[in-house]
Amino acid sequence: MKLQLPRWMALCMAAAACTASLTACVPLLVGGGTAGAVLVASDRRTSGMQLEDERIEQKIAAAVREHMPEAGRVIATSFNRVVLLTGEVRNSADKAKAEELARAVENTRTVVNELEVVAMISALGQRSKDTFITSKVKASFLDAPDLQANTIKVVTEAQVVYLMGLVTPRESKRAAEIARGVNDVRKVVRVFEEISEDELARYQAPKRSDENGQSPVPTTP
Repeated sequence: MKLQLPRWMALCMAAAACTASLTACVPLLVGGGTAGAVLVASDRRTSGMQLEDERIEQKIAAAVREHMPEAGRVIATSFNRVVLLTGEVRNSADKAKAEELARAVENTRTVVNELEVVAMISALGQRSKDTFITSKVKASFLDAPDLQANTIKVVTEAQVVYLMGLVTPRESKRAAEIARGVNDVRKVVRVFEEISEDELARYQAPKRSDENGQSPVPTTP
């Protein structure tokens, strides 16, 4: 008889297998956030905006590598051109410099600077734990019938969960409540952009083909 694992357990085991393959040689800077997760298929951003966010992350990563090679560990996550900075740096000057570099990247709308100033950069084990927490939060969202789980990006740093996405106030509150209930989560920080219930209905409406046979995508606010 084939054993059927609960969805959250299967996802968490997959994340554990992934982190187990990591070596001690970790890059100084990671762009886009290794502890972040989002599925593109249900993303409320346009495909063009998703590509733009990837470009912004890559540009920030390159700028930090060039101008702050010894700063520590800086992670840039962009969603709808809102940049979240997480990770660890060794002094407040480096924290301010990372934000300055992020703001200078073309098309960045705003920067939420959550970099921690620490004496020592955390070990690989902590980052593996953060990845595991991210998988548990995403699995909990999948089990919530009142959320479109794959529209929410989850980033975890030092057991603090950051939530990004285009959501209604109802979805924002509900997602935060669920994330707070996950084991080992110390705090939940919402970096959401809020939309109205009417705007949500437009995102959920069946897509009709345009004149070129393309399915139109709602314009992000």
